[in-house]
Amino acid sequence: MDQWDEIRTAYHVARAGTVSGAADSLGIHHATVIRHVDSLEARMGVKLFQRHARGYTPTEAGVDLARIASTTEEQFAQLGTRLKGQGEDVSGEVVVTALASFAPRLTPVLAEFHHRHPNTVIRLLTGLRLFRLEYGEAHVAIRAGSAPQEPDNVAQKFLNLELALCVSPTYVARYGMPTEDTFDQHRFIGVDDAHSRAPFARWMNEHIPSENITFRVTDDVSQQQAVLAGAGAGFVVRGEHPELIEVMPVQPEWRSGFWLVTHVDLHRTAKVQAVLNCLKDAAVEWVKSDPAISLPD
Repeated sequence: MDQWDEIRTAYHVARAGTVSGAADSLGIHHATVIRHVDSLEARMGVKLFQRHARGYTPTEAGVDLARIASTTEEQFAQLGTRLKGQGEDVSGEVVVTALASFAPRLTPVLAEFHHRHPNTVIRLLTGLRLFRLEYGEAHVAIRAGSAPQEPDNVAQKFLNLELALCVSPTYVARYGMPTEDTFDQHRFIGVDDAHSRAPFARWMNEHIPSENITFRVTDDVSQQQAVLAGAGAGFVVRGEHPELIEVMPVQPEWRSGFWLVTHVDLHRTAKVQAVLNCLKDAAVEWVKSDPAISLPD
C-alpha cells in the first residue's frame, strides 16, 4: 500500500504539473509529495520527472506510470461503486445506463424509484457507449439489439420496440414519396457505424444502396431529429411522431429487443433487484399506453 500511495502521488504530480497542485488534490502536505516521488524514483531506479522552476514535467517513464496509475485509480473508484451496491438496504448510488431516446420513458420511472427510496442518488447515463459492468460503471444497463454475450453478466429480456421507416411531410414536398420501387431515387438516414448491432441498421445496409444513405448519425436521438428535419427517410419509434409518414409496412426484422443487463456479483443485491422490479413493472404499464412497445414472449 505504501508503494501504491507513492505511485498515486506521482500520478497526481504528473496531472497537476506541480507539487503544490498534487498536494491540494490529495489533501496532503507538499513535503509528503516530494518524499513519495523521491522514494519511488529511488526504488524504481529511474527518473520520473524533470524538475524546473515552473514545476514537474514527466519523463517518458513518468508518462507511462501516470497512464497506468490513472487506469488503476479509476478501477479502484469503480470497485467502490460495486462494493456499495452489495448491501441489503436500498441506498447510495443507483447507476442506470440506456440509449438517450429512452430517457423520456425512463426518467419518470427512476424519479418515482427515488421517491420510494429517498436515501438513493440516481445517475442516468445515456448514450451508445457500453458501460463496463464488471468494473462497477453501472448497476443496471438497458441495452438494445441482440442478446449480450459477456459471460459475467446476467441478461434478461425487457421489452420489444417497434420501429417504422418514415419521412417527414417536408421531405415529401421536396422530393416526393419514397416507395419500395424507388429507393434508389431517394435519400436515407443511416447510422455512422458499419458494425452496428441494431436490426434496422442491418436491414438498411442490405436493402438501401450505400450511395443513397446521404445523412449519417451516431445516436438514436440525432436519427429522429434528422427524420423530423426532412433530411431523408429513416427509422423512428412507430407512432411517436404522428406527423411523420410511414414509407412501407413495418417489417418484423425492424423490431428492436431491449435487455436488462446486470453483473452477476450484484444481480442478487437488494438495490439491483429493486431497480429491476421497478423497471419491469414500468414496462407492463408502458405496453398499455404505447402500441410500439410489447413484452417479450
